[in-house]
Amino acid sequence: MSMKTRNVPSNAGAKAVSLNGLDAAKMATTAPTIASVKNGKDGVPFNKHYHLQKSVPDWIVDIVIWLLLAIIVVIVIYPLWFILVASFSDQRLVSAGRVSVWPLGFTTAGYQRVFQDQRIWTGYWNTIVYSVLGTALNLVVTLPAAFALSRREVGKVRRVILFLFTFTMYFSGGLIPSYLLYKQLGLLNNMWVFILPGAVSVWNLIIARSFFETSIPEDMFDAAKLDGLSYGGYFMKIVIPLSSAIIAVIGLYYFVGHWNDYFTGLIYIRESGLEPLQNVLQSILLANQTNQLGTGAGGQSMLQQQQIADQIKYGVIIVSTLPLLIIYPFLQKYFDKGVMIGAVKG
Repeated sequence: MSMKTRNVPSNAGAKAVSLNGLDAAKMATTAPTIASVKNGKDGVPFNKHYHLQKSVPDWIVDIVIWLLLAIIVVIVIYPLWFILVASFSDQRLVSAGRVSVWPLGFTTAGYQRVFQDQRIWTGYWNTIVYSVLGTALNLVVTLPAAFALSRREVGKVRRVILFLFTFTMYFSGGLIPSYLLYKQLGLLNNMWVFILPGAVSVWNLIIARSFFETSIPEDMFDAAKLDGLSYGGYFMKIVIPLSSAIIAVIGLYYFVGHWNDYFTGLIYIRESGLEPLQNVLQSILLANQTNQLGTGAGGQSMLQQQQIADQIKYGVIIVSTLPLLIIYPFLQKYFDKGVMIGAVKG
């Protein structure tokens, strides 16, 4: 019995080898390209070696945008920079208009006059205490209230409560009824007048409520409920740790409000030992203006007093705003995120 053999061309093996070699070469050439393409932050393929070429109109638009941003930055920053420069410059040069970008005739006389008054340290301490305690109380009151108003289980009652809250944003009893109320409550000449009356801001409460509604998934509450957590446990163990952005935002709002509070000390405080920094600085400026008006009739003396008053004024501005300028950069990342998230929906 004979078996038929199939004749295979002698060059078939060579072709197979060459084809395998071509496939291997293609894979070798395409593998680096595929490996170099990675997913970006949004899951979109990204290749750092490939850049989209911009056309001339695109470059023109980019240049215009950057120029506008630079102009806006200069407009915002230069006034503060000029005040800082002027506070360290000779006021004769400032009055002559020779100081613009860098200090001339460097001096710290304005700051020396400001810090010579011992009330400045008392005012600093009072303002720090009022701001820290007031901000802590604001957060303790605002966050639970906002969380409660964000829950749908509350039903139609929350609409009534929100209306009552919103009503107080536009209507109040007035200055005289408030003064009489604070007097009956014993808040006059009392540090708590800076803290208790403004325990909650309706605007901040609405922002926090919107944040809880839009940024905390409802599935988390269902999972927490299955684990046996109550509303309080869910709020403290899950909601608060996930709300660092909005806490930083409204905390900064409250802190700045307490730090810049000038009207409360002016109306309700008579003891100098309880005055906040803003009222102490106002007293220093007024005392200097009184000295200026009380000097002799010599024109040179009046001019010198005016220059001293200007230097003290610049120093006072820097002294009152410097702590906030130091704090803000550390909260900026939370500030941007919290403002955008909390303001998406009402």
